[in-house]
Amino acid sequence: MTLLPITVPASLLSIHRLDPESKGWGFRVDHAVATAAGETYLLTGLRRYRSHAVGSADPAEQNFGYQLITRHGVDGKPTASAVFGQAVPGGAPSAVPEGDEATLAVLPDGTIALSSSPGSTHLLSPDLDEVLASWPMSSGWHRKENREEDPFAASITITPAGRLLCMTSEYGISNWAGARPNIVAVSEPGSSLGPGYKPALQAIAALDARTGRQNDADRHAHVRYGDAPVGRGNRPSPSLTEALSELTGTSGSLYGYVDSTMTRPAALADDLFVVPVFGRTYRSSNRGQEFSFALVDDRGVVRGRLGGLHLREDSPFTGFDFTVVADPRRGRAFHLNRYGLYTWSADGVLRARMSTAEQPFKPLVHFQLLECTPAGELLLAHRKQHLLLRMPVPHDLDGLAAAVEAALKGYGRERTALKKQYAPVNWLWRDSSAAVNHL
Repeated sequence: MTLLPITVPASLLSIHRLDPESKGWGFRVDHAVATAAGETYLLTGLRRYRSHAVGSADPAEQNFGYQLITRHGVDGKPTASAVFGQAVPGGAPSAVPEGDEATLAVLPDGTIALSSSPGSTHLLSPDLDEVLASWPMSSGWHRKENREEDPFAASITITPAGRLLCMTSEYGISNWAGARPNIVAVSEPGSSLGPGYKPALQAIAALDARTGRQNDADRHAHVRYGDAPVGRGNRPSPSLTEALSELTGTSGSLYGYVDSTMTRPAALADDLFVVPVFGRTYRSSNRGQEFSFALVDDRGVVRGRLGGLHLREDSPFTGFDFTVVADPRRGRAFHLNRYGLYTWSADGVLRARMSTAEQPFKPLVHFQLLECTPAGELLLAHRKQHLLLRMPVPHDLDGLAAAVEAALKGYGRERTALKKQYAPVNWLWRDSSAAVNHL
């Protein structure tokens, strides 16, 4: 196992004179990806808000909200950071707006793709020093006036053959305001995403088919079903809502899949994907509500679900942990929530369940599962201590429980070594070694 500090540029902390012992600031980890060579890119967010500082022009006092991407070399050391989302005091406006539910992808040529809901995508150079291309989509409830929208995807995952597995959004779905993630689409093998070029995406699944409010302006030319852009009735059928309702026998149920939500799809193979879908949430407890990790092939056929989960005992609604990551080279899928770490083979059969109620695996409740690397490792971030655990997965999944136990035991030892090196205060890891780029 390898443990990496999730760092913040010391220069940024100095500009705002952020005291880690003070109140009003927060740091979060959004996503992480790794390259085939072993480099790691971490997407994080740093904010400060204090009511007395609203409108302040003094960088030491003013509120702020940044997103950051930090690249770690093969040796685990930070080598470059990109700071964006707002202008640094005294600097130019940021070319990359802050995005919601943002994730990363490493394109086949090494370019970093940053995508966020409902459909913005930005391409960054591997050294994080240049914005190569941008396709924005407004994040408000309605399109922004006098603004041309040119979206690409709300999320991107790369298959072994280089296909882009994307989640895209639509306006005019049922009675939802604004754009909503609703389409799963893939590119053809060999197509590329780059400055001045967006590949066509072929829709393979639609979450919700209630499109009575749509008009021609709601279509995006690059997201297609057949020979025409997705819109109104031109879309995959049946919808995931309909297919999962039939599969689970919940059609017409208050606790079924009507008004459900989907999150970032994961690639189990070049032609097989996992689409997390969870039912409508309510103000009261949602534990026991319907959810599915649907298996969908590249022809749009729902082949089933990742099996072996109990609606209540394994519910991802506790903590809202719906992330599924996959290792397409080895045909494995993984999910972590407050009740356990789960592993499936490509046929959807549950191969391992490590319950957080059992002593060796209790520390897992403090981690969030971010991604699976090309080498088959799991990337897990500690929610409070802001450390990234790269955990190897054995070839034989029967040995996974022992591997997880060993990684968790080694975590404390590696953390102690990093604390001696970085001397974090309140688990804020300052770094002065990486190049810092304000984008």
